[in-house]
Amino acid sequence: MQKYNISKSSSFYAIGLSYKKADADIRGHFSLDEDSKLSLLKQAKENGIESLVVTSTCNRTEIYGFAQHPFQLIKLLCDNTRGTVEEFQNVAYVYKNKEAISHMFRVGSGLDSQILGDFEIISQLKISAKLSRKHGLLNHFTERLVNAVIQASKRIKTETAISSGATSVSFASVQYIFKNVENVSEKNILLFGTGKIGRNTCENLVKHTKNEHITLINRTKDKAEQVAGKFNLLVKDYANLQEEVSSSDILIVATGAQRPTIDKHIIQTKKPLLILDLSIPKNVNENVQELDNVSLVHLDHLSQITDETLEARKAHIPSAEAIIEEVKAEFNGWLETRKFAPTIKALKHKLSDFASAELNTQRKKNADFNEAQAELISNNIIQKITNHFAHHLKDDDVSTDESLELIKKVFQLEPSTKNV
Repeated sequence: MQKYNISKSSSFYAIGLSYKKADADIRGHFSLDEDSKLSLLKQAKENGIESLVVTSTCNRTEIYGFAQHPFQLIKLLCDNTRGTVEEFQNVAYVYKNKEAISHMFRVGSGLDSQILGDFEIISQLKISAKLSRKHGLLNHFTERLVNAVIQASKRIKTETAISSGATSVSFASVQYIFKNVENVSEKNILLFGTGKIGRNTCENLVKHTKNEHITLINRTKDKAEQVAGKFNLLVKDYANLQEEVSSSDILIVATGAQRPTIDKHIIQTKKPLLILDLSIPKNVNENVQELDNVSLVHLDHLSQITDETLEARKAHIPSAEAIIEEVKAEFNGWLETRKFAPTIKALKHKLSDFASAELNTQRKKNADFNEAQAELISNNIIQKITNHFAHHLKDDDVSTDESLELIKKVFQLEPSTKNV
């Protein structure tokens, strides 16, 4: 990417891992909470990384950024998570320059989501870009790219039906409960943690079950009260967790902790208990399955539940891809102008020098020299000439590199203008 005068570093990379090759356990090793993200950004700044965007969701963890070698970004990820380089190499992907740009478009547009058409990632991308900007780690290229991806995502959402129908992990959770639990409206349901998927599942449960026995518990009680207030639900203290788990028929866990928050020792009931773990990393210890009365279902299993709605969405993939190509072409057009912007700038300076020299000569020759009019005319001519060259360089039928070299040679532009 150096030739586009975007970065001092050599290439733009997308490195990461997703549900496609990494199971929930491995994704958990590379999951980044808010503190880990801040630590990663701080380390990136100290290491001289110029621009970086980090996303970490239940389905993927990715870093988009400039580096001389992708290992710089991989090391940042491994240093700030429980994952190792060896684990990463087994399941990861590394995209460079144009491939990295294309990957961000597909991810942000819901085409690479675990459930096709799930646009949850785009809000993560927005938040991550804001965080990077706040820490001085968002250059003009990356900000422009993120905005282009957001634009494509909006258009796909409004111009296609790829996200139509109620298909999401939260809806799949409710579907699963309906299929496997009788008389759902009469069961005691406990939501532990108020992560976004958990909140959405809670909303779907309230909407579809008319259940009046839903209780919320969160380590930070006021967050639970905010959610509960919206749906008129009961909130209990974190200290009551074991008691509430034991009186529940369905336990939904969405805590976002880095290690399991529920294990078999907390379950003191013998009646059937269905546990849905909607967290990455997993927040329910596998040892709960040693209890005969407990059924454990994880996020990955729920993501595999497909229906006619999901199948219908596939028909809209070509339309979504066409929108991506259109927006990407606009972005690449802007990127191409960055390639010759320094030369046009240098040419304008050179022409201004010519004009200044000529104006000085004319001042000496003419006693009634009209300074303002001469300045206006010369500036207009300079703008017309540089615009003409810029339009020529944008022409698809000409070799931009050859034209740039010719302009530099004819006008004797300094080599140093190459990376202005």
